[in-house]
Amino acid sequence: MGESLLIVAYLVASVLFILSLRGLSSQATATRGNAYGILGMSAAVLATAWMASSAGFVVLAVVMGAGAAVGALMASRVAMTSMPELVAMLHSFVGLAAVLVGLASYVGETDHEGAARSILLVEIFIDVFIGALTFTGSLVAFGKLRGLIGGRALLLPGRHALNLVLVLVALGMLVPYLAAAGTAGLWPLLVATGIAGLLGVHLVMAIGGADMPVVVSMLNSYSGWTAAAAGFMLGNDLLIITGALVGSSGAILSIIMCRAMNRSILSVMLGGFGQTSGGGGTRAARSDAPTETREVSVQETASRLLASRRVVIVPGYGMAVARAQHAIHEITELLRQRGVEVVFAIHPVAGRLPGHMNVLLAEAAVPYDIVFEMDEVQDQFRSTDVSLVVGANDIVNPAAETDPESPIWGMPVIHVWEAKETIICKRSKASGYAGIDNPLFYHERTAMLFGDAKEVMDAVVAELRRGTG
Repeated sequence: MGESLLIVAYLVASVLFILSLRGLSSQATATRGNAYGILGMSAAVLATAWMASSAGFVVLAVVMGAGAAVGALMASRVAMTSMPELVAMLHSFVGLAAVLVGLASYVGETDHEGAARSILLVEIFIDVFIGALTFTGSLVAFGKLRGLIGGRALLLPGRHALNLVLVLVALGMLVPYLAAAGTAGLWPLLVATGIAGLLGVHLVMAIGGADMPVVVSMLNSYSGWTAAAAGFMLGNDLLIITGALVGSSGAILSIIMCRAMNRSILSVMLGGFGQTSGGGGTRAARSDAPTETREVSVQETASRLLASRRVVIVPGYGMAVARAQHAIHEITELLRQRGVEVVFAIHPVAGRLPGHMNVLLAEAAVPYDIVFEMDEVQDQFRSTDVSLVVGANDIVNPAAETDPESPIWGMPVIHVWEAKETIICKRSKASGYAGIDNPLFYHERTAMLFGDAKEVMDAVVAELRRGTG
């Protein structure tokens, strides 16, 4: 009877997880999607705890209580700008848990013989291998996103051959691992685990900073496949279903983001993007290229926004760092009160996390119905009076379409320069995450509004209030 109830609970949880993913596909239904996910996980945890022995329940309750306390503390303190590295760190927890559970399952294995044992051992090997790779890769991603590790790609000579050798050596450990009796195969399993960890470090170190949003998404996919492998290893249907959902959705999102950068998923994961420019952010010397930027004041910016009929706002990571989204929301509301049409254009890889800009705007209560993906507004800039770029750089760089030698050549970018005027709010003319200069800064219809995004946007809000008062 207890087993039947557990199966039903897992089935209900699986359905709720699917509904959660569906809800998270849209800003308007994201809250409902989160609620489904919470209900599904609660059902799964309670059903599992119910089946535990009394001694096991006490241990489980203590561990879960400690984990919940740590998680609540982290969630209450983390800023939205730190969310990408937090996600990377959480992925590392999944990988480490898979490794520990896999090793414990191997050491405690006494119930299987013959072919059944061999199958279980392969499942343990796969679980531990993917888990170790996810663990170390996520730690490196955390370090890069946190700024503890440089964003430039580490391009070792013959790195692809090195990766291949590491994989082959790890697979070679399967032979003594499967042939060993009892727990004698622990050492080849540990060797393979160490190789997988080294491979995770090398793979992510070889990925440049401009690709980090895709890396976070791929690590999410890895954590899902790790959970699925653990499900096969433990005979847990819910882990298999949940892991497959997370793994496949993460992979699909990564592919979508790579298409948004006109790149293949393989080229991203093998690394090296954005390094040919040297990362110096210097412009190519051209005799016919403009050499000076045109600056605009806060007062002029407010005046031009008020005089517009249509404004497109393009947010970037600089807005997230400055926490300027609330000021942007106020600007939006003040302009709409004056009859100005305001919409947002979101690039798929803006920020350091998939959907980063959408979450920030939702946090500031920007209406969902005026936030659009890049492709939905790309052909509307010619009828736009002002494109207001706040903290974005690479995603509005025309070099992606005009300079075949640019490392971002072919990457779809937002055509803000087609508007009658483009106003760019940045601290300086420094290069973006890809490490290259942006010729948009010198465009004849571009005006630069230098300064901290929050301070500048707050000042624009004050001017707009004076102008609308």
